[in-house]
Amino acid sequence: MITTDLTPGSPCWLDLGAPDVPAAAAFYRAVLGWEYEPMSDEGGGEGEDMEGGAFRKDGKAVGGLGKLTEEGARSAWMIYYTVDDADATTQTVERVGGTVRVAPRDLGDWGRMAQYNDPLGGQFAVWQPGKDQGFERADEPGSLSWTELYTTDVAAAKEFYGEVFGWQFGEMRLPGDAGTYTLITPAGLPEERMQGGLMQLREEDLALTNGRPYWHPVFAVTDCDAAVAAVTGNGGDVQMGPEDAEGVGRLAVCLDPSKADFVVLTPAES
Repeated sequence: MITTDLTPGSPCWLDLGAPDVPAAAAFYRAVLGWEYEPMSDEGGGEGEDMEGGAFRKDGKAVGGLGKLTEEGARSAWMIYYTVDDADATTQTVERVGGTVRVAPRDLGDWGRMAQYNDPLGGQFAVWQPGKDQGFERADEPGSLSWTELYTTDVAAAKEFYGEVFGWQFGEMRLPGDAGTYTLITPAGLPEERMQGGLMQLREEDLALTNGRPYWHPVFAVTDCDAAVAAVTGNGGDVQMGPEDAEGVGRLAVCLDPSKADFVVLTPAES
């Protein structure tokens, strides 16, 4: 489970780059009940002139929203992982075959961030906390409950992310002949703190990115079918589901109106 005890290697934040910030804010308010709080100048740092802000659920920060400005980039969620030292992590990323998208930089006194590509092109980011530790709500309805990488090479992903974050991995058999699903737990933590998974797919199955691996978030919801109805009723689309996954819950893979992908999940009762 993902918690707000943000230990090294665990997800601590996520933000969405969207071509239309007000439209994205309205969509996620309808689907997940989020309130959007525009950015203020407090905290300083680079990028105050960029349109964006924070999503909140019941007053607690759950993620960020910003204007998509990168030439040719698709709208997508970026997941951040806690690290003790963003500069040291950057050196490790480069040593084991990744590339730097955004070099480590301070965001005022809030913290220090960097963004990367893994060796096959999957994008992710890190956060070295300052006064801001990250999200304030997790594994509850309307917040992040899981992270997932779709990749064409799980073995390579395990080797890379194991070096970068020290993650522990386990395997779970998928129904039928669908292979295995790789489970992720932060270094030194018990299996109860599993936070995500690696799913091997064919290159042709990764149409959103023209075959390049990508991470996406899973958001907990109280009613998966109602969330899907809100997605389609507000200009989004559904790639898969809703369907029941034994031992996991009821889920659907969705796209917002700008084709940013995410999953909604009503967890199975324990």
